[in-house]
Amino acid sequence: MYEKPLPVIDSDSRPFWDGCKAGKLLLQYSKSADKYFFYPRPFVPGTGERDIEWVEASGEGTIYSYTVAERAGPAFQDDAPFVIAVIQLKEGPRMLSNVRTDSPYDVKIGDTVKVYFDKATDDVTLPKFDLA
Repeated sequence: MYEKPLPVIDSDSRPFWDGCKAGKLLLQYSKSADKYFFYPRPFVPGTGERDIEWVEASGEGTIYSYTVAERAGPAFQDDAPFVIAVIQLKEGPRMLSNVRTDSPYDVKIGDTVKVYFDKATDDVTLPKFDLA
């Protein structure tokens, strides 16, 4: 049984979470702005346009920033130490996630990563990253 906090899935984010469940990292894309963006929302950031489509991302990126959590709340204390990172996706957006590694203190800004999907429950699959 998964005993950690789970995301709140709403109508704006449902396609993202459904994609994760299917093993696909989906991002929103705007043709008029010619950009990908994340987090899921009903309008294009900066323009307010609504010409949004869901596109499968490569799942590749680099570590933009990170921290090693040495102490954590009750739900995560057995995982410590672990890496929490801001991932700069190949397509442009950044997302916050975990990086799976046996050597959290060897992680560096600029390291390349690749998405994997961690099934938390029957309804929620979380995108996380491995060092590439």
